[in-house]
Order: sequence, then C-alpha cells, then structure tokens
Amino acid sequence: MVWLDLLKPIVKQLRRPKHTVLRFVVKFFPPDHTQLLEELTRYLFALQIKHDLACGRLACNDSSAALLVSHIIQSEIGDFEESQSRQHLLNNNYIPDQVALIDKIMEFHSKNVGQTPAESDYQLLEVARRLELYGVRLHPAKDREGSKLSLAVAHTGVLVFQGHTKINAFNWSKVRKLSFKRKRFLIKLRPDLNSSYQDTLEFLMGSRDCCKVFWKICVEYHAFFRLFEEPKPKPKPVLFTRGSSFRFSPHLSASSGNSQGMVNGQKPVELCGHSPDGRQPSPLTSPLLNDAGSVRTDDEDEVRRKRFPTDKAYFIAKELLTTERTYLKDLEVVTVSFQNLVGKDEAAPDSLKSTIFSNFDPLYKFQSGFLREVEQRLALWEGRSNAHIKGDYQRIGDVMLKNLQGLKPLTAHLQKHSEALVELEKACRGSRRLEVLVRDFELQKVCYIPLNVFILRPLHRLLHYKQILERLCKHYPPTHVDFRDCRAALADVSEVVAQLHGSMIKMENFQKLLELKKDLIGIDSLVTPGREFIRLGCLSKLSGKGLQQRMFFLFNDVLLYTSRGMTATNQFKVHGQLPLHDMTIRESEDEWGVPHAFTLVGQRQIRLPTLSPGVCGINRFLNFPESTTEDSCAEAESEDDLMASRTSLERQAPHRGNTTVHVCWHRNTSVSMVDFSVAVENQLSGNLLRKFKNSNGWQKLWVVFTNFSLFFYKTHQDDYPLASLPLLGYSVTIPTESENIHKDYVFKLHFKSHVYYFRSESEYTFERYSALLSIL
Repeated sequence: MVWLDLLKPIVKQLRRPKHTVLRFVVKFFPPDHTQLLEELTRYLFALQIKHDLACGRLACNDSSAALLVSHIIQSEIGDFEESQSRQHLLNNNYIPDQVALIDKIMEFHSKNVGQTPAESDYQLLEVARRLELYGVRLHPAKDREGSKLSLAVAHTGVLVFQGHTKINAFNWSKVRKLSFKRKRFLIKLRPDLNSSYQDTLEFLMGSRDCCKVFWKICVEYHAFFRLFEEPKPKPKPVLFTRGSSFRFSPHLSASSGNSQGMVNGQKPVELCGHSPDGRQPSPLTSPLLNDAGSVRTDDEDEVRRKRFPTDKAYFIAKELLTTERTYLKDLEVVTVSFQNLVGKDEAAPDSLKSTIFSNFDPLYKFQSGFLREVEQRLALWEGRSNAHIKGDYQRIGDVMLKNLQGLKPLTAHLQKHSEALVELEKACRGSRRLEVLVRDFELQKVCYIPLNVFILRPLHRLLHYKQILERLCKHYPPTHVDFRDCRAALADVSEVVAQLHGSMIKMENFQKLLELKKDLIGIDSLVTPGREFIRLGCLSKLSGKGLQQRMFFLFNDVLLYTSRGMTATNQFKVHGQLPLHDMTIRESEDEWGVPHAFTLVGQRQIRLPTLSPGVCGINRFLNFPESTTEDSCAEAESEDDLMASRTSLERQAPHRGNTTVHVCWHRNTSVSMVDFSVAVENQLSGNLLRKFKNSNGWQKLWVVFTNFSLFFYKTHQDDYPLASLPLLGYSVTIPTESENIHKDYVFKLHFKSHVYYFRSESEYTFERYSALLSIL
C-alpha cells in the first residue's frame, strides 16, 4: 500500500494505472474519537472500521466482533426485529465466520433499540478503539533470530506485533533515530534509557521499498502527532539525512503521555470545558495548552520571583489581588456579555433586566475601583513604585477596611441577587425564546461555568473576603500596624455575611436544583418547594441483567436513579423515583453475594451493590465511616446504560456535556451539597507553572480554581479559558525523588495514568492549593 501525494498528478505516481486499485482510506486514526466533531467524519471513520473488520485486519474476539456487527446493522436496518435481522445477516457478510456468531450478534442487536445511525457509529468507534489493532496497519518483518513479526506505527510510537498480539512498543520519546539500509529497518534508542534491548534494533523487511514505505509512514505519523505535543517558539528542527533516516530532537520528541487526539486537524487545545472555537470535545480529556503565547519558563522566572517580598502577609494580599481580578472578570460575564445578549431583546421582561442589571452595574463599578487600589498597594509593596517611604505601604488591612465600609451601602443590592436568580428562572419558564437565549449563552466560551453560579458570585465573594481577613488576623501579632484595620474589616464583613447567610444557603440549593434539572430528563418537577439536594454519585444497581452502573441523585424526600443516554444532549434519563418516606435500608452483602451491597425497601425494593465503597458507594450515601478503599470502578459504561435514552435527536437541545454530573459518571465518584458549597466558597487564582509527566519545560499559566476544576488561561486578561481540568477523582501529592522534579513548591495531581505537576511561587501558595485540593 502506498499513499497518493496530493501535490503530484496521479498519472505520475502510478506505473500501471489500468491495473491499480484506488481506495479512500483513513490515514491517521485519532486516539480519542470523541474529538471528532462532525457526524459525517465519524461516519467515514465508521466505514473504515467496517472495512477493516470485514477483511480481517481488525482482529478481535468473538464477543467484540459480535458487538461491533450489532452496531453496524443497527445503523443500516434500524431496530431489532428477529426475522429481518437474521435474514439480513444471512445475506450480508460483515466478519469472517459470521454464521457461527449470528445468535450472539442478534442478542446484542436487540439491546440497541432506539439507537440512531449517528449513535451507532459513535458506539462502533467506542468499541473499536479498545481493540489492540485499532488504527494500525501491520507491515511484515523478521527480527535477527528470524522470528516472524509485524511492525506498525501509531501516535505513541513504533509497535511490534507477533501475530495479532502486541509484544513491544517504542515510544517516540525513547527513539533517537529511525533509518533503513537495503532491507533492514533500524531503530536507534536513546543511550541513557534503561532498556533490555540493544541500542540499535534491526528488523528485516521484504525489500528496500518496503523499508522505505514504512520509514515514510513513521516520518508522517511522528510529524503529524508531534503537532499536539509541544509549543513551538522557534524550535530546533528535526534533522533528516538524505532520503534514508530522520532524527528526533530532544526538544521536539513526542511523548505518549501528552498525545490525546486532534481537533479539526489543527494544533489542539484539549479541553474539559470549552475549545477556542466554542465547540465541545470530550469532558474528560486532559488539557494540553499548545498556544505559542504560553511561554515556558524555568530558572529565569524563579530568579525574578525572589526579588519580591517573602512576608506571608504579602502573599495573602496577593491572593486578594489575583482572586479580585477573576471576580471582576466574572462580573463582566453578567454586566457585559449577558447584558449585551438579552438587554435589548424583547423576550427578556423589564422586571428581569431591572433586577439583574440594576444590581450588578453598581457593584461592578465599585469592584473596579477596589481592584485598582489593591493593585496600587501591591505595586508599592513589591517596590514597583516611586514611593519614598515604602514601609508604610506594606499592609492591606486599611485598603480592605475602607472598601468594605464602602460596600455596606450596596448590601441591599447583594440581598437582591437571590431575587435575580428566582426572577431569571421565572422568566425562562414564561418565555421559550428567553430560555433558548440563556441556554445558548451558557454554551459560549465566556460562560465557562453555569450562569446561575455567576449570579451568586457576589455573595460568595464576601466569604472570600472573610477568609482572607481571618488569615491576616491570625498571622499578625496584636501589635502590628495592620492588625487593628484587619480586625475592624473582619467585623464589618462578618456582619454582612451573617445577614445574608440564610438566603445564601437557600439560593445555593435552588441553584443546584436548577443545574440538575438541565442534566435530567424524565422528571417534570425537580424544583419543588422544600426539596433539598443532598448528594449525587454512581452506584451499581443489581437487576436481572446483572450489575449496571447508574447515577443516583439523593434529595431530602426522594432518591432518583438514572442512566446516561447517548444522545445529542447527553442528559441522564430517570428510570425510577424512590420516595424516602417509610423507606428502610439494610446491608445485604451476604444475601446477594456481592461486596458492599445494601438494599432499599419501600414501596418497591431495589438492590444496590457498590463497586467502590470509599468513593461512590454505601459509606458516602448512608453516612457510614469512610473507607480508604482505592477507586477501582471501571469507567466504561454498560451497553444498556449507553442506549437508555430513546429521545429523538431532532427534538433535543444543545447541552453542555462536561457538567459535574458527567464527570462523576465517567470517574465513578460522588459529590454532596456540602462539597458543592466548599467548592464555590473556596476559590483561588494566580500564576502557576505546569509540567506534564513526560515533558521537559514548565508552562506559565494563569489558573483559576473553582467548581471542582482548574481553568487555564494565558493571562488574567483573557476573556475565557483555553482549557480546563475537572479534579473530581484526582489525588494531590508531593512528587517523589524518583520523579526527578528538583524544584520547590511543587504538587502533583494524578488520576490513573494522568499526571500533572504544578509549581507555585511561594510556600504560602503551595499550602493553599494543597489544602483546598486535598479537601475536594
């Protein structure tokens, strides 16, 4: 097989055109098919999988083969009907030896009822990507001992197969040079690698042309996937020897830990929130910021930081500055972006415009002045000003006292923020057009968290002021010049927080009910008076079909269990509502022979064995003592779960697919209302240096920690994040000696194989991030 060059005439590339077979073939397979944005593109990839399966190139076991074929015939003939399905399989051959698997194929096909062709293509790719031979093409070869092998190339590197079993893989980061001499294909490894292989590996291929073809494929794959690995501020070029080999520059060598996929064939920013073009990739992919503006820094930045003060009070004041910058940007989402959208629209009633904008505009004006004063004070403190008596400016309590006293007249506006939330919900229920406008606004890049959370931001900001002042008062001795102002400011803000505390709790619950309402289908009245949200999370429900992953939502009056539908909205379909009145709970591990099982008995009985008691199971839901069991829940959804929703795609509205509920579903964890409150009441912003597990340098990013996620920006002036990392399920630790991270103030975030290192500027910032991330 050779590939046609798009830049050359076909007649110049074919020796015998009349006897040549031409095919459209997928050249580069994405590691993550969820990043294929267009339905047509997924269909073309599905056709390639169908072809590879039919010709035996995509080898797999009987169960996987039957499952793949069931999705193919669901796409072609629709819902299962026994006689039609059997006749179709007898007339059409999709896999070798299909006759022996007809019954198993029909069994899987019967479970796909309601699945559209687009959903079938998605599921076909989902099953195929887990197969070892997905996306690779085998090239016959022999090793030095004469054993028959096959070589293949993927985004991770060069692969070696024996039959259909992968026996070795040479990651791009381990390879120094690839070349060919006559019939031999050579792989030279980096000399400092601890490898059981020799420095140079030889594979004998059929001819020199075979070696040359495979070498070209390696060059193209490495060059293509390298685009997604590293930013390129004028890098050193990859060196090619004339027509026979190419070398890997250490600065450009790709690493499998960072290679995640492609977005429309360009350098991607892999997101859990929004992509730069406003589209939504998978909610769980790891963020790779490859924008040239994200400059890598190392020792130079460390030297610059050491010029600044080392007093803990300075870093507390700097936290006030960085979080205030983020807070002002969040206010702009309502006062600028949202106001521009609905301010002149007739669908928005005047009462809504008056309630929201008349309360946010004065607050935004006040906070802008406050931010300027904080910036000026920090500039003096850092010595970036011409002040003659610098010592008088090494304080922040006087600035906070002055502005918190100025905030008191705006308390009436703050009290009306809860009314704005109610007014917005009421207006959306009364106007379909306004509901669509709000929904579309939440899909924009600037609205990186739910709109209702932005509306409650001013109430939560008061809690942040209170926490900052408490830390300052704890740090200062009573004799310090700034202690009295900090204590007075703390008394003022505590008074306002106490006045708003009751309404804040009610509004947080109301906001969470509204957010869950968007994630659920099959329930008409989720938001009812007196209903309180308690917890959501994954449990495994035991039924006649065995263990099935279900998402449970616990309220003070009812327990809902749902499954995620593979639809355009990815909402969760409610399968059952269990009233808590007169419900009893009993442990039933011995009864059902399933560990960590319990049974709920009410008007109907439901058995709930859990797969991960410490994270998402019985201990959390029933408030038993927490277990230390590691998270071993599988992320893969069962087939029944994936096909649960049968709503027509045409009737479904766009929906943000990376909400907390979806993250909990994929990572098999749970979150309580207490956790939500902690997440919104504790926020951080500021510059961090980030490093991937297999990368060389550090990237300087502006990072915002809120809503269980880290949002990444180039600078604090950006209007929307470039990427995000949901943190539910992640653990925070300190790097070990074996990881060779010889820097101060570094913490590590890891979930399964995903590892990120973050480096803060001070011990104070390091402790703040470590403490908050450990709580969540």
